[in-house]
Amino acid sequence: MINLKLHGKNFNTRNKTLIMGILNVTPDSFSDGGFFYSPESAVNHAAKLIADGADIIDVGAESTRPNFTPIDADTEIARIEKIIPALKNCGVPISIDTYKPQVAAVALELGADIINDVHGLADDEMICVAKKFNAPVIAMHNPLDKNISDGYVIADIKNFFRRTLQRCKNFGLNPAQIIFDVGIGFGKTQEENLTVLRNLRELKNLDGVEVPLLLGVSRKSVIGYATGFDVTNRDEATGAVCVLAISQGVDIVRVHNVKLISKMCKMADSLIRGK
Repeated sequence: MINLKLHGKNFNTRNKTLIMGILNVTPDSFSDGGFFYSPESAVNHAAKLIADGADIIDVGAESTRPNFTPIDADTEIARIEKIIPALKNCGVPISIDTYKPQVAAVALELGADIINDVHGLADDEMICVAKKFNAPVIAMHNPLDKNISDGYVIADIKNFFRRTLQRCKNFGLNPAQIIFDVGIGFGKTQEENLTVLRNLRELKNLDGVEVPLLLGVSRKSVIGYATGFDVTNRDEATGAVCVLAISQGVDIVRVHNVKLISKMCKMADSLIRGK
């Protein structure tokens, strides 16, 4: 279970799965690149996501789609420096989706609340940034060498959880602030992605301790692989995966179509979490 206090409110997943709405302020994201690139369109879309049921807004200024073109920190900062202050008082926590410590630090100074690191805190400096700002941080399983240990993806993810928690302890970052993302689509084959989705309940438990989990599967290629749907027709299938994930204990789902999927999650919560 996640239990955080942000914006003077308690955010916990005892009775509700948290919905993270995706706000990509990029020209090249795989699903919505260029749609919300201007500050005005980004702020308007964030307001719509919140009205549709988003509990968190995740701002990303660099695409991490397959074969993406990296950008430098200055470019990434330029894309968020007007948007995050405009979202600061939107009423929900703001997450900054970045693997660069300097970008995370600027975003937190501008008003962001949470770090979402697709490199899984591989950079020690990112842990130091999280500690300095006392920020919750999402650490995604992303085997940067693309060599999952002999195909044992579940064991590899669990070992990543263990190493990350120990490194955070070594730097004095409270492990209770760490949320883990299983990293669908990152350094995994399509079959390994499906294996992870089928075994989220196993990943929820680490050596007898409950692990806070986030799932980011929205519109990803694993859905196309399993169904044949193109990227413009994957929202209902995304919702189906999110419902399955809730039944296995996932705490946060990160999605594009908040309006549709929040309704599906609300019903799943009623049945599974008893609300």
